[in-house]
Amino acid sequence: MKKVLALIVPVLLASGCSNALQEEDAQMKWSKEQAFVEDVNSRVYYEIFVRAFADGDGDGIGDLKGATEKLDYLQELGVNGIWLMPINPSPSYHGYDVTDYKAIHPEYGSVEDMKVFVEEAHKRDIEVIMDFVMNHSSYDHPWFQKALAGDETYRDYYVWSDETTNLNQVGDWHQPVWHGDGEPKYEGVFWHGMPDMNFANPQVMDEFKDASAFWLEEVGLDGFRLDAAKYLYSSYQIENHHDENVALWSDFSEHVESVKPGSMLVGEVWDSASIVGQYLQGLDSGFNFDLSARLLSAVQQERDTGIASSLEKVRSHFASVTDSYVDSTFLSNHDMDRVMSQLNGNEEHAKMAASLLLTLPGNPYLYYGEEVGLEGMKPDEHIREPMIWKKEKSAEETSWIDRVYSTDREKVAVESQLKNEHSLLLHYKEQVAVRRSHRVLMDGEVAVSDVKQDGLVTFERVLDDETLLVLHNVSGEEVDVEKPAEWNSLYYHSNGLNEENESLTLPPYSTVIYSKE
Repeated sequence: MKKVLALIVPVLLASGCSNALQEEDAQMKWSKEQAFVEDVNSRVYYEIFVRAFADGDGDGIGDLKGATEKLDYLQELGVNGIWLMPINPSPSYHGYDVTDYKAIHPEYGSVEDMKVFVEEAHKRDIEVIMDFVMNHSSYDHPWFQKALAGDETYRDYYVWSDETTNLNQVGDWHQPVWHGDGEPKYEGVFWHGMPDMNFANPQVMDEFKDASAFWLEEVGLDGFRLDAAKYLYSSYQIENHHDENVALWSDFSEHVESVKPGSMLVGEVWDSASIVGQYLQGLDSGFNFDLSARLLSAVQQERDTGIASSLEKVRSHFASVTDSYVDSTFLSNHDMDRVMSQLNGNEEHAKMAASLLLTLPGNPYLYYGEEVGLEGMKPDEHIREPMIWKKEKSAEETSWIDRVYSTDREKVAVESQLKNEHSLLLHYKEQVAVRRSHRVLMDGEVAVSDVKQDGLVTFERVLDDETLLVLHNVSGEEVDVEKPAEWNSLYYHSNGLNEENESLTLPPYSTVIYSKE
């Protein structure tokens, strides 16, 4: 895993409430003038669905030009990493069925537009990774069309049934696995429009190595988010598919490292931590789906759900696999109902979910619009609705789909929230700034804290000889707690704090961080 240098820029203060308190409280160490720390290993990423994010040419479809114009917004938010959902040519709106692995979807722009986007992101110390869909191609990809036409070279690029295949096999969510007219049939675990690649054929991996080198060398990307990482070999082909997949990813990782040292490979392994851990032998990182559910459950129930103890065990397991892993954390993504919808519109719960995520270890990923409270529920199109930039619809807002959720424009528009000192957006800005102001919050481990109280989620962050105590009151009531004597230095509080000798009163929905200095 590489070491990166964070840009030193003034932190933009988020909450007007905490701003006032900071000016009154000279003892609190964190302040709006705080700079981002240097020499850290982790980043805060922002996931973008380009089609929905920002329109740069007025056709109603989000594009790379529009996304480039929003890089200042992302820099001000404090993120220093971007994950672009699929931007390759594809017959589908979502792009996960690719027809050309070395090109840009024409609705999004050109390779030159992508080069400009990456260059401008790098000027702002923002690294860029993109979705790389190696598990399957589009049905319309020239490779598969040649395979259907009988070209033996390209038929061997895909997985076909034989006399031992159970053609009635169904997948993990009861979907058909085998498709096609007549026999043999082709494997398409996700959909008949996505035929699975045959990685038993080394030529297939060679194709993807070639395409990955193009994006890393020619375009300047900093890595890839690897879709469906546990399905390169599926369980419908071989029993020990995880072992075989890890070997494939190790080979691919070595190639990527040789092309551009330090590139990030984060895999979508939607499974338990024990399975994710296996893939860390071949990848830099995997997404922590278990933690996502636990964080949202904590704010919904307004109590600790074993966050620190469970995460401590998971990270210990990951460390036993490799000492260079990165845990990729998040609240929601493009495959899940949006946070604000899961939380039934409760903004205080949404703020606390953000605070939890951004004070825990790992590389946190924010899904576009999460920071302003965009709502959305499945089907998938409606968890990928257009970003809202202005109170009145503006040219930069996409119109690729009719909006069903977030119809109160003024409430969720970026323009409105930047002017509201208590907004969710400014809360996110503050929490990102606090995180990036301290090495321990960026790179430290997590440890269970002895401080316990109903309504609190507590943990310690530890790095070398430094330790911070993090207290979150996720409840709607004040919480009184006895403060351990060694925690004598207040680093940060979000919205008010009452300290009296050894006792501490946390206001509803608040965060406090102490150090021992």
